[in-house]
Amino acid sequence: MTVSSTVERLKDQSCEMRKNLLKLCHKAGSHIGGELSMADIITALYQYGMKYDPKNPDWDGRDRFILSKGHGAGALYIALAMAGYFELDQVLNTYKKLDSPFGEHPSDEIPGVEISTGSLGHGLSISIGMALAAKLDKKKHRVFTLMGDGEIQEGSVWEGAMAAAHYQLGNLVAIIDRNRISLDGETEKLMKLEPLVDKWKAFGWNVIEIDGHNMEQIVDTIDNLPTVDSDTPTVIIAKTVKGKGVPCMENDVDWHAGSIDAALLEKSCAELDEARKKERGEL
Repeated sequence: MTVSSTVERLKDQSCEMRKNLLKLCHKAGSHIGGELSMADIITALYQYGMKYDPKNPDWDGRDRFILSKGHGAGALYIALAMAGYFELDQVLNTYKKLDSPFGEHPSDEIPGVEISTGSLGHGLSISIGMALAAKLDKKKHRVFTLMGDGEIQEGSVWEGAMAAAHYQLGNLVAIIDRNRISLDGETEKLMKLEPLVDKWKAFGWNVIEIDGHNMEQIVDTIDNLPTVDSDTPTVIIAKTVKGKGVPCMENDVDWHAGSIDAALLEKSCAELDEARKKERGEL
């Protein structure tokens, strides 16, 4: 059973992440919709679920995280900053500037970033290579990869899915940000993905479907992952809302990417704070 204080702490941290994502969007524009949809998941991973050492980013025993949907880089940068890899102001003050490593897609020049990503459909296969190497070397860490649901329309993802099951990579955890909206519309209208659970099961994966904004469910799922030495890879299908937490952005394809002015930044941050206070019973 998840300790309630842990869940409340993580909810507070994901609220702060969303406000910082809005600040990035105000400064330089960003892929804000999909960053907001993944905020709870990546907060739980870095503030609860993964083992790492920000003072020693290359520690061999660390869990590996691959952001396959590389356009969600802002959320990764803020997660790393909140985890202690570098100061948050480094991200907020230099994001997308020409001489900054903090671009719209993550670079492995940044401490804590395992590999540069952004070419969609590749993250799962990269993660499979890492997981297979760890298994052969009898290492005890996990490899996590976060994918967008739009990118799993690519065939390379399903080739990877087949390989992961074949090599019995129980140390691999794939997470799908299932917000049902990609760059140019609803996934089910562009290229139908359902029945998604059945497809992953047919490929030989352990499939877990959760509410990707329910922090208790996210934490319980992390707590109950199969052991690292098990024979079956796990995929977590996280049902999310694009633009989650900002009412004017939720489920709106126009907010796949964009920028916001100072007035919308202030209004949106106030809405996030108010929603969190209501959750805590303070309003």
